[in-house]
Amino acid sequence: MTATAADDRALQQAAPWWRPAAGQRLLIRGGARLEGRHPISGAKNAALPLVVATLLTPHLVTLRNLPASLDVAVLAGLLQRLGAGLSWSQGAQGLTLTVCADRLRPEAIDAGLVSRMRASVLLLGALLGRCGEARLPLPGGDAIGARGIDFHLDGLRAMGAVITLEQGVIAARAPQGLVGADIRLAFPSVGATENLMLAAVLARGTTTLRNAAREPEIADLARCLIAMGAVIDGLDSDTLVIEGGHALRGAQHAVMPDRIELGTLACAAAATDGELLLEGGDLSALAAAGPALQAAGVELETVAEGVLARRAPTGLQGIDFRTAPYPGFATDLQSPVMALLTRARGASAVTEAIFEQRFRHVDELRRMGARIALRGQTAWIRGVPRLTGARLLATDVRAGAALVLAALTAEGCSLLDGLDHLDRGYDGMVAKLAACGAALQRGDF
Repeated sequence: MTATAADDRALQQAAPWWRPAAGQRLLIRGGARLEGRHPISGAKNAALPLVVATLLTPHLVTLRNLPASLDVAVLAGLLQRLGAGLSWSQGAQGLTLTVCADRLRPEAIDAGLVSRMRASVLLLGALLGRCGEARLPLPGGDAIGARGIDFHLDGLRAMGAVITLEQGVIAARAPQGLVGADIRLAFPSVGATENLMLAAVLARGTTTLRNAAREPEIADLARCLIAMGAVIDGLDSDTLVIEGGHALRGAQHAVMPDRIELGTLACAAAATDGELLLEGGDLSALAAAGPALQAAGVELETVAEGVLARRAPTGLQGIDFRTAPYPGFATDLQSPVMALLTRARGASAVTEAIFEQRFRHVDELRRMGARIALRGQTAWIRGVPRLTGARLLATDVRAGAALVLAALTAEGCSLLDGLDHLDRGYDGMVAKLAACGAALQRGDF
């Protein structure tokens, strides 16, 4: 059995709903208007830390509305190897997972699975807090920048962990247990905030996280931990106070809707001059991106079932924006919005201030006829009347979504490689788009 086949079998054992993708390329014929209902999945960026949080207690924790994405399947594989019992069901609220982590084996980490996803670094905080030890290969994930884990490690050291890096492996231990600390993050890193929260809820004493990330996914994690018995103050602020040392119980929690999928599909509706009901979407979660999209000509209307998205009668218009930590413009929406702006009237300036390599999709958009000039961390865009189909490569999750969006508006056909990124970040994107009128087909073309 090949390594890939063995990996696929392991993932199917841990996540029976997951199946290897049928075909590694996506053929997209542009020109169709997107119309209909597009259900917004549970947020990928919230689901992963929530799944890790189930390791903090020996009692049953149930998570509803999980996205059926490759990243969730990989994380399930990691939990199963660590000794957690997993029970799945699927219904009206999407995927439901119940975890029983009463017999953890922190030494049984799967290096191959860790290399497939960045979020596996969150296992450090959870395993240190619960077991007093963790040994983790440096995690993988999207190639969008350095994204060092120094903030994570410095915070864990402040809580009493002894950490060494040896031959690409993080070895961490806290033989006397973690203790609360006053920690100021040099940058409001989402991952570091989550990792330190996971560690702090079982640490002795009080932990204060200053300059903490404020993304809604942080508050979603905090709400789940509170339901499990944790004491956390300061939700939605940049200062979190965590009273550690409380034994955590079982709980049930529903994952928040995916605000990045919401923003991406709103762009797709406007770019194709269609209209989509984005079921379950929460417009307020877009923060600064909401008004920016509206200024660009994306009409967004909150209705009883979610958000209605369409192109404004005045058409698409160029805008300037700069990515920033929440409530600023989300870096995960930068590439899909750039794809929209390639067809807008006038000029746009997009500055990427979070990840230094998040313009790797620019060359692919240029291949389709987009007019984009890069100067440092700013992309200068002049809208064009049309894009043309091309052979494309997705280099990360959000770039993949942006290229699908661009191909849907282009004349002719596009062929997209790198679909593992779409699989990692989105729940059934191809099928959902096809149901809304998109002409696209997955296969080995």
